[in-house]
Amino acid sequence: MSGGFLEQMARGSRERLRAAQRLHSHSALEDALRQLPPPPPLRLHASGFDLIAELKLRSPAQGALKGAGEDIAARVAAYAAAGAAAVSVLTEPERFDGTLGHLQSAAQVLRTHHVPAMRKDFLVDPYQVLEARVAGAGGVLVILRMLPRAQTQALIECARELQLFVLLEAFDEADIELMEELIGSAPAGAQLLAGLNCRDLATLKVVPQRLLELAPRLPRGVPRVAESGVTTAREAAAMAQAAYQLILVGSALMQGADPGALAAKLLAAGRAARVR
Repeated sequence: MSGGFLEQMARGSRERLRAAQRLHSHSALEDALRQLPPPPPLRLHASGFDLIAELKLRSPAQGALKGAGEDIAARVAAYAAAGAAAVSVLTEPERFDGTLGHLQSAAQVLRTHHVPAMRKDFLVDPYQVLEARVAGAGGVLVILRMLPRAQTQALIECARELQLFVLLEAFDEADIELMEELIGSAPAGAQLLAGLNCRDLATLKVVPQRLLELAPRLPRGVPRVAESGVTTAREAAAMAQAAYQLILVGSALMQGADPGALAAKLLAAGRAARVR
């Protein structure tokens, strides 16, 4: 594990895990799961370029992006209407003001649009993947440097069993090497995305150039996701030209006056660049 920030997030995640397990046993979650329909699958556009739009009330680097009174239903519906392939929902409470309730609310709205919600958190145990599925998620984020390889594989296997897609998140070349190994050894039926986050984990600053520098190193054969650093249509087009199939955009959408319009603009620019 690298850097103080991830260590803090992992500690907090384990504390939340223990608290959740005291409230609901693994078998209780499995019982709840049996009553639920499957989540919407992740469907990617024929153009080869898609958007994962994010619901994030606070950023550790920027502070509050929206208040507690944010209309979550209206926001995620706007994302879906604009054409987002999925909506990432922060559920980490201390630094991002997220909750599982936000995920559940978003997933309920998104189901009517046939768009999956993705739990974005600092997951450390398969219990949390099951917890996400019970809350309505169709996918989860897995941060590669958070855990030893065996525990990361356990998260991937749990997601496969629950029919959830997994966004594998890398930060540097060492992470990408591990990503390649995990994708190569993934169980049949696992739906994996190869993500690169250009945020520096020590300073929490975004370094957009990293997305272009490391794009050629990302695994082929799975959709590649540019995370952080995309705020404009021009930048979305640059990611498409660098062979990313998806962009994950949070802060720019949360701060924009019309998130649906910005989402549509980013998609249009990326798809036009892919066509050329």
